[in-house]
Amino acid sequence: MFESETVPFASGAYLLLLALLLFARGMDFLSTRVATPNLVLEGNPLAKRLGWRWGIAFNLVLCLSLAISPLPAIVISTTSVLVAARNFQYAWLMRSMGEENYRDWHVARVQETRISLYLFCLLGQTVLTGAVGGALLYFSDPQHVPMAIGWGIIAYAIAVAFYTLLSIWHLRRAMG
Repeated sequence: MFESETVPFASGAYLLLLALLLFARGMDFLSTRVATPNLVLEGNPLAKRLGWRWGIAFNLVLCLSLAISPLPAIVISTTSVLVAARNFQYAWLMRSMGEENYRDWHVARVQETRISLYLFCLLGQTVLTGAVGGALLYFSDPQHVPMAIGWGIIAYAIAVAFYTLLSIWHLRRAMG
C-alpha cells in the first residue's frame, strides 16, 4: 500500500494516515481522560507538564507532521492504541476509587511486594509483549505495514517498562 517513505501532503494516503493517527492518539487521550482527569496518575512527565490543552495542540501538530511518513505513523498509531487499551483496562477502578486513593492503594501494594517479584513480572509482561512485535519484525519485509506494527508493539513494551520503572524509581526515592 505504501511504496515510498513519504506520501504527498493532503493526498488520499496522507488523509488515511492522518485519520489513523488522530484516532489512535485520540483514544490515548480519551482513555487517559477517563482514567485520570486531573492527570494525577499520568506516567509520562511531558504529558503531565503539558496538561490537556497543550497536550492536544502538541499531538495535533504531531499527527499532521507524521501523517506524511507511513511507517512512523503506523508505529505511533500502534503504540497509542495499545497504551489506550492498557489505560482502559483499569480506568474504571481508578475512577471508582478516585485518582489519589487509587495512587495510594497502588503504592501500598507495590510497597508490600518484593521488588524482585515486581520487576520479574514487569520483565515478563514487557518481554512477552515485545516478543510478539519481534516476531512480526522477523517475518515481515522491511518498509511494509506489518513491520511498522511490530515496531509499534515493541515501542509499547519499551514504554510500559520505562514509565513503570520511572514510577518505581520515584517511589523508592521518596521512601528514602
